[in-house]
Amino acid sequence: MLIGVLLIGLQLTAILTDGAWPKSSMLNGFASVMIYAIVGYGFTFLLGYAGLASLGTAGFVGLGAYITAYALKNMPGVPYVVVLLAALLVSLALGAIVGFISLRIEGIFLAIVTLGLSEIFYQLFNNWLDFTNGPNGASISKYPIFQTLLGMSRQDAQKAFYILLVIITVGLMMLTYNLGKSSTGRAMLAMKNSSSAAQAMGISLLKYRLLAFLLSTAYAGLGGVMFMSYLRFSAPQNYTIMFSLNILAAVLIGGSRNLIGTFMGSFIVFGITPIFLQDIPFFRENPWVINVTIGLIIILVVMFYPGGLTQLVNNVKASFKKADRRLS
Repeated sequence: MLIGVLLIGLQLTAILTDGAWPKSSMLNGFASVMIYAIVGYGFTFLLGYAGLASLGTAGFVGLGAYITAYALKNMPGVPYVVVLLAALLVSLALGAIVGFISLRIEGIFLAIVTLGLSEIFYQLFNNWLDFTNGPNGASISKYPIFQTLLGMSRQDAQKAFYILLVIITVGLMMLTYNLGKSSTGRAMLAMKNSSSAAQAMGISLLKYRLLAFLLSTAYAGLGGVMFMSYLRFSAPQNYTIMFSLNILAAVLIGGSRNLIGTFMGSFIVFGITPIFLQDIPFFRENPWVINVTIGLIIILVVMFYPGGLTQLVNNVKASFKKADRRLS
């Protein structure tokens, strides 16, 4: 809830200062972090709970984005909720197929299969001109709901959709947390720790592997819908293998089962550049420095804090407690 309050507070501050601070580019950067965090929340079910490796996340995000763009541009009478449900259903159907495939293979082989799936999506996005507009990308002219139905100005609609995005992000964080603490999350963890032991306890690998992929692809599809709805432009180069690897990096940096950590990991990987560094000439002229820095962070986290930022924070807390006990 604190994250939601802070994010909404930024938008309210911008309204009160008439856009002087924070600037719209900073708010757009935080909006992007929220979109990628939504995708990361879904990925935690695969990696953090079920222990499954997937590199096909980019394809499902792109699919959600392009379905949204096509429907809003070519079928203006279709309600936005129907577009959202259509994107989710298509993502779920494809997620079920990948889930069934995961029953036959696992580990690095599953990662390679999903990598192949991601490449298939990329080629479709790049060449299916009637659906995606190919390399030129797809776009929408208005913000859904707030401009199309309520007739707001572009600036007001952007602010309203930002707040809606905060509500969706916080709501999904709470939903994901509760699912992780439920019997479903515990069953996935048991499956991750030992599939044979999980089967001996009566846990169905088919059910929970499918569920992990369904949840992950649904979150990715929703992230794609939000990507197109807020940013209003999408191109094939947004959904290369680097996107999937960056989502993986964000989850690993934050902690594979810690949602606040996933948000912070998304902030580090996707948010530092648009929020803080894009206005600094050195980083604008040398973007490779940022990528190298993020790579070093990933290496250090994996080597010394495999539990992510969550482990680092817990270690710092433990150090302070030890220091307090010594002083007392």
